[in-house]
Amino acid sequence: MTHPTSTPDQPAEEPLMGLAAMMSKVCSGEPLTELANHLMERLQRNPNDANALMDLSIISHLWFKHDIGLATQARALKVRRLYTLPARSSAKIRLLALMHHGDLAANTPIEFLVQNSDVQLQLLYLDPAQPLPLDLPEHDVVFVAIAESTHSEALLRQLALHAAHWQHPMLNRPERIARLSRDGVAWMLQGVPGIDMPLSARVNREALEQVCAGTLPLASVLADGAFPLIVRPLDSHAGHGLEKVDSAESLLAYLQGKTENTFYLSRFVDYRSGDGLYRKYRIALVDGKAFAGHMAISEHWMIHYANAQMDVSAEKRSEEASFMEGFESGFARRHAEALHAIDRLAGLEYLVIDCAESADGKLLVFEIDSAAVVHAMESVTTFPYKRAHAQKIFQAFRTLLEKTVATANDTS
Repeated sequence: MTHPTSTPDQPAEEPLMGLAAMMSKVCSGEPLTELANHLMERLQRNPNDANALMDLSIISHLWFKHDIGLATQARALKVRRLYTLPARSSAKIRLLALMHHGDLAANTPIEFLVQNSDVQLQLLYLDPAQPLPLDLPEHDVVFVAIAESTHSEALLRQLALHAAHWQHPMLNRPERIARLSRDGVAWMLQGVPGIDMPLSARVNREALEQVCAGTLPLASVLADGAFPLIVRPLDSHAGHGLEKVDSAESLLAYLQGKTENTFYLSRFVDYRSGDGLYRKYRIALVDGKAFAGHMAISEHWMIHYANAQMDVSAEKRSEEASFMEGFESGFARRHAEALHAIDRLAGLEYLVIDCAESADGKLLVFEIDSAAVVHAMESVTTFPYKRAHAQKIFQAFRTLLEKTVATANDTS
């Protein structure tokens, strides 16, 4: 696959910066305004500078200007669909990531896993309305980075038709990613020893309004349903639109404040620890082995690392450091059977689990995802313990790539 980067009348493009490099700037407190201005200047000189457009799209999303980000990305993809992030030094592995257009949750943020390594990363954005390109770039292994969502269903199905005949080894096969819907994962894990994951159901607005009115039993839309419930719009992430409703009246009030027509519904599990705090864990599974991503501690049940204020609490950070340091002999050992079952049932070489521990000691699973962020961007001054553990994940992913390539070469 070729893509010219210049013409006689236009200068050559500057390299793509990409998500990981820009997120590192954000986490270090560096504003992106100067970079955005530089990208705009490049586009004034060359409106078809695809790298500038793609980087500007990422900045727009980081600034929560999602409509602008999507429109800018669409402009970039009209110019070309292949983007390259070179290896830090001589490339030893050429990794092709298959991508889908969308916001920052649309794909596995694979850049973080191979940043500053000897892996050349090529990002190929596929179009479900078009056949798979025939002139694929040279690569050693392909990774399906497309996240599960209603928007990606058609593309994942299309890609699954080609997966069995791919010339090079493929990681995270599309038909397995497609099973990672909230309701699909919940059914997958029902009855698995050591795991608690409430059923999750897709319910349309009309049915929920009937539940609120008392004309439709809650159990008819959610088999284990009972108030309090968790409700969120379909395809929402990072807590957007997520609320706990304690009654039919509060569910109706929730619906009246939303415009979406389809929602996920599940029962709420109170997972507070004995001290009254909630603890949520992010675990990465790489080639079947579990690694600590982070631990967030909060007074509120809806935890995200960004809102847990870990950076302002030395006590919380100390507990997270102890969790990560003792992960293999502690958390991973306690939940070894459950983590092994998730690895076996999901069948993915790389995935991320957001979870907690229930009052009876089970692994309380909130979500299994192939596109959650695992990174090492926090300040080493504030979080001196985290980078070493993130590097374990990155090294495991690098080892997975090397093993996959070697196995393919041995069998060819």
